[in-house]
Amino acid sequence: MKVSVVLMSLNLYRSRVPVRRKVDFLTWPASAFSRNPALPKSFLGRQCGMHDFLTLAFLFSVWLPIASHAETTVSPQTYLSDISAALTKQWPTNRTINIVCHGHSVPAGYFKTPLVDTFNAYPHLLHKALKDRFPYAVINVTVTAIGGENAESGAKRFEKDVLSLRPDVVAIDYALNDRGIGLARAEAAWKFMITNAVQKGIKIILLTPTPDLRSKLEDPADPLNQHAEQVRRLARDYGVGLGDSLAQFRTAIEKAKLEEFMSQSNHPNRRGHDLVVAELLKWFP
Repeated sequence: MKVSVVLMSLNLYRSRVPVRRKVDFLTWPASAFSRNPALPKSFLGRQCGMHDFLTLAFLFSVWLPIASHAETTVSPQTYLSDISAALTKQWPTNRTINIVCHGHSVPAGYFKTPLVDTFNAYPHLLHKALKDRFPYAVINVTVTAIGGENAESGAKRFEKDVLSLRPDVVAIDYALNDRGIGLARAEAAWKFMITNAVQKGIKIILLTPTPDLRSKLEDPADPLNQHAEQVRRLARDYGVGLGDSLAQFRTAIEKAKLEEFMSQSNHPNRRGHDLVVAELLKWFP
């Protein structure tokens, strides 16, 4: 996704810059690109004209903000430190902090379908917990989740429904339903959402799936576990936050049955939502 974003931006830029006069003034050595596979190989070791130089400069401006987030495990104590600092401020120096929960039926609040128990679902519980922790803060927690949706559908409306809200933090929760579209398609959709948010300076928390009673949690080859591992990898690759809901459930069922945390086979109950909130709260020290 990082490569495709850069190349799409490159093509758009080149189509809009009518540089006709070529001035050979600079040779870019191949060594300068050895660690940057996203850069076009046509630049390596040859004379670059003004058009190429301007194109390359634009390419770096797009690529570097993304690369700066690559392959980094971020700390819950520091990743949202600027947000947490803003949450501690009192009037008149405070500002509204906007958090968006984007995903499927679980953040939408579905318990035993068709019941929607909004005030016992993790977005509302997170809102309340943050208000308890930061009593002077003005906080909006907006739910843009739609029941039954997967990451591809969520990505299609990401700009219109999520980025338009100018959020400070976005939590993405689609892995439970992404089993229906497979790992590759889900990965592309998650990368699209992550990249578009990161480019706008928005902080991201990726959520691994909550359980499904029909899944085999002890089997690494089970699709639920595979999608959870993919979410963990994406968080590392892009240097964004990770809310490992599935790990929380694994720990909880060491002393209790999984059914005690579920309202139906694929939806958690209040106890299950509390586990997700515990993961999210780690990121707001």
